[in-house]
Amino acid sequence: MSGAARPLGEGTRAVRAGLPDPVKHEPALPGPVFAAHFHLPGDPTGPYTYGRDENPTWTRLERAVGELEAPGGDGVHTLVFASGMAAVSSVLFSQLRAGDTVVLPDDGYQALPLVREQLEAYGVRVRTAPTGGDAQLDVLDGARLLWIETPSNPGLDVCDIRRLVEAAHARGALVAVDNTLATPLGQRPLELGADFSVASGTKQLTGHGDILLGYVCGRDDAAMTAVRRWRKLVGAIPGPMEAWLAHRSLATLPLRVDRQDATALVVAEALRDWPEDLKVRYPGLPSDPSHAIAVRQMRRHGCVVSFTLPSRARAERFLHALRLVDDATSFGGVRSTAERRGRWGGDAVPEGFIRLSVGAEDPEDLVADVLRALRESAQ
Repeated sequence: MSGAARPLGEGTRAVRAGLPDPVKHEPALPGPVFAAHFHLPGDPTGPYTYGRDENPTWTRLERAVGELEAPGGDGVHTLVFASGMAAVSSVLFSQLRAGDTVVLPDDGYQALPLVREQLEAYGVRVRTAPTGGDAQLDVLDGARLLWIETPSNPGLDVCDIRRLVEAAHARGALVAVDNTLATPLGQRPLELGADFSVASGTKQLTGHGDILLGYVCGRDDAAMTAVRRWRKLVGAIPGPMEAWLAHRSLATLPLRVDRQDATALVVAEALRDWPEDLKVRYPGLPSDPSHAIAVRQMRRHGCVVSFTLPSRARAERFLHALRLVDDATSFGGVRSTAERRGRWGGDAVPEGFIRLSVGAEDPEDLVADVLRALRESAQ
């Protein structure tokens, strides 16, 4: 029986993405290449000339990420960066000029207000609107770029990517989606029409809380050439060891996200059923305001659950009482973390707002720890 080969499943792709063809006596994933320069007699031709521009270890990782963001990786350009913010900055500052207008979410990552200040200092006009309800639709006219963050961090609102993309493109605007919280296994923005998929690889993508990394994926040659030029100019490049660790970690991504996302739903259900109204948010909960959109465009709903305790003091007692959850920032690691998000001052959240990142612990143990900490902190 003949016909097209069956597409590989995402677990298989994650395990094999970006690997070179097998060579006898060589490792499946070659080690990191540490090089500031490469042998380069004659004219500067070939893929590797100088360590700020290219590195074989980056190349393998970029191919791997591209294959996850767009199965097969056909026509997708991927660039890796030193951090998520380096990736974010590369898109915004390579695509926008003085006099342009950009639309940002007003409930996104807490560094975005700092980005807004810098854009405005360069003469870029900035408009903002909430993620929920696709509110950014109302401020698109005349924009050069729409920046979407869905699910939003830390509020976990979800917007309709395809609807926003179609509206933005009809107005001549590019669209970038921060895909950090979803990961490529939860959501693929390029398939929904976005021009850029941007993410912090520091979080669930690599999952061990031990490296900083970012990436940008896109299909448009000219737009991605501008992003590459920005990376070269500012030198926002990852070290080869970080890139190699990230590539190594991709193989377990399906296992981690399945475990973490399933446990996040169990934790969210336990918090929802707690006697106090904790204003729990998790897109995977059928009762969540974003659930209908989330199930339409996401394959998984993430490892982050948010809820609100009555006061700052109660939140701090809760965090202190936890035994299996570290009081730490960031999210997506195999070890559960939580924090009172208001301590940073950059998020419009109540003082008692908690962002909980669910790790790979046994669900029963994690739920027991969280509920015990809730009881103890209420006394």
